[in-house]
Amino acid sequence: MTSSVETGFSRRALLGVFAATAVTAAPTMSKASFFNRGAGDIRRLKMYSGHSGERIDAIYWIDGEYVPEVLDEVNHFFRDWRNDALHRIDTRTVDILTAAHNLLDVSEPYMLLSGYRSPETNAMLRARSSGVARNSRHMVGQAADVRINGRSVNQVARAALACNAGGVGRYSRSNFTHMDCGPVRTWGG
Repeated sequence: MTSSVETGFSRRALLGVFAATAVTAAPTMSKASFFNRGAGDIRRLKMYSGHSGERIDAIYWIDGEYVPEVLDEVNHFFRDWRNDALHRIDTRTVDILTAAHNLLDVSEPYMLLSGYRSPETNAMLRARSSGVARNSRHMVGQAADVRINGRSVNQVARAALACNAGGVGRYSRSNFTHMDCGPVRTWGG
């Protein structure tokens, strides 16, 4: 077997080449039909941070397997931007975000406003607003607050609700949608 040093290709580079080929060669997904069924070849997350300006455009799931190195990147991207605290992000939340994005049928990435929140950040936000939950799913890596400039809060929320797989909050005045992998429920307007 040839090592990555001899060929100049790492496992990560080969996955990237495969993934790029799969993206161009794969038939169009029937919106979110792959969600929770394991059908389909890839799952791709496209986001940018409204706070750090960082971007992620990564295939995190290939042929029924999560790509651990990419999930590490997702964890870093979703970190608490106020103090750089990291937490493992629940893949169910990433899957819901991806499925909803596919339903929206847009190429524009999500803007991530809030991913993981440390307990300190959550307490600070609770002190400033009554709309922040004491035991927020953000603190356990199970929630994201997102926006897509080309879609309304209601459009994003309807796509998330169609996944029937977690909590969906509409924050129209603040122009974002909350998605999490908790019990199916909805709130806001």
